[in-house]
Amino acid sequence: MTRYRHLITEDNRKWWTLGAMCFALFMIMLDNTVVNVALPSIQRDLGASLSGLEWTINGFTLSFAVLLATGGRLGDIFGRRRGFIFGVTVFTLSSAAAGLSTEIWMLVAARVVQGVGAAFMMPATLSIITDAFPARERGRAIGTWAGVSALALAVGPVVGGFLTENVSWQSIFYLNVPVGIGAVVASVFAVRESRDTTVGREVDYLGVLTLTGSLTALVLALVEGNSWGWGSPAIVSLIAGSILIGALFILVELRVKAPMVEFGLFRDRTFIGATVVAFVVTFSMLGMFFFLALYMQDILGYSPLEAGIRFLPTTLMIVIIAPLSGRLTDRIGARWPITAGLSIVAASLYLQTQITTTTEYIDLLPAFILMGAGIALVMSPMSTAAMNAVSTNKAGIASGLLSMSRMVGGSFGVAATGALFQSKAGDLNPARLGSAPEQAKETFVHALSSSMRLSTAVAAAGAVIAVSMIRSGSQAQAEDSQAAKASAPARSDTATGAEFA
Repeated sequence: MTRYRHLITEDNRKWWTLGAMCFALFMIMLDNTVVNVALPSIQRDLGASLSGLEWTINGFTLSFAVLLATGGRLGDIFGRRRGFIFGVTVFTLSSAAAGLSTEIWMLVAARVVQGVGAAFMMPATLSIITDAFPARERGRAIGTWAGVSALALAVGPVVGGFLTENVSWQSIFYLNVPVGIGAVVASVFAVRESRDTTVGREVDYLGVLTLTGSLTALVLALVEGNSWGWGSPAIVSLIAGSILIGALFILVELRVKAPMVEFGLFRDRTFIGATVVAFVVTFSMLGMFFFLALYMQDILGYSPLEAGIRFLPTTLMIVIIAPLSGRLTDRIGARWPITAGLSIVAASLYLQTQITTTTEYIDLLPAFILMGAGIALVMSPMSTAAMNAVSTNKAGIASGLLSMSRMVGGSFGVAATGALFQSKAGDLNPARLGSAPEQAKETFVHALSSSMRLSTAVAAAGAVIAVSMIRSGSQAQAEDSQAAKASAPARSDTATGAEFA
């Protein structure tokens, strides 16, 4: 492999780095959607219960969401490339273990470990890109990163359906093995090591423990709230425990020398605004995907694969527009693309509140297209705004917090819209709607409309938050210029590329 080293120069290293990170990101995001269409086959082969199937999905979501901030911070401390390679290795080995599973508990355990690996990989991809690109080019790079993420989400159901039908459900996990090996090789040759040079190698173990405990209780309550009952002792205890342990986490962080989460990051209103927007956009997006998938299968009669294909207009719009929105952010800043994007998302969700029992797919198409355009105008500028609001030393924890906000927002979105849906639908079973009387279908549609109205309101509120809190392009450029002047003596070698040494 050493004979190919001459292909990587100081001039093009950042693009090789971007390629390597996008390659790994594709694997993570593909795994978010590729498994869903294989669940019936998994159930038949492993004799899994419904609860076991749910935890095949939820186990990954839980460990992934809970450890994102920790993964990002440990990357800052010990090296982001090192943390990335660790995450890829764990993810790849656990993918192989998932494919070899002969019992449902083995598959669930492998999926939990996959989430651990992904939690180290995901923030590392964004923090490594942030370190590799100067602030004036990050929008373009992060736009490409966001587009690749959307592409993986788009093709996941299609790839999963094809492999499950023509090979086996195990193959969807084995697919990660060569991809993971390629990501490790690419990162070894292309990615420079970087870390937070303002801290030592000390780990805030108590902070890790309390943050993990608080988030585990919260995410578990969100995931299981609708099935266990929001007023059940288990859910109430989880929420109360999350609050209490969260308060303990804050007390710990205010007293330790090297905290896991530096609350100074939240002094910047743009960073706060970006993390809130991350919560809002995934709240709106995942709630919509969840219920529209049910609608297309249980009302319109599509198979899971057919329904997945019909979401392509949304995700393909993201693939096309996300890189363009990244370049736009480099020119005018993140405020107005995000505000416009969330406004378009709200308009798309409002259209979906008009669904009736006679609505067909062609009637949904404008809303799907608008949703993709709106998300694309939010995702890349949101990430760019957050990463430009902090120093590159703090890129890992900033990326971890942003990604965690997205994951928790998605869990909140599905939980909140699901709870509202259930309150309107009562004991209605969506799986039996195909043969149900018209009244049952009208009840389903009424409940769906109520859920979409909630998501519409959240997206509209997000647009107001974005325009209020995120800096305009001129403000960002002025503050970036001041920061550059302040750090110029310490970084006089920047022009020579010595900071990558």
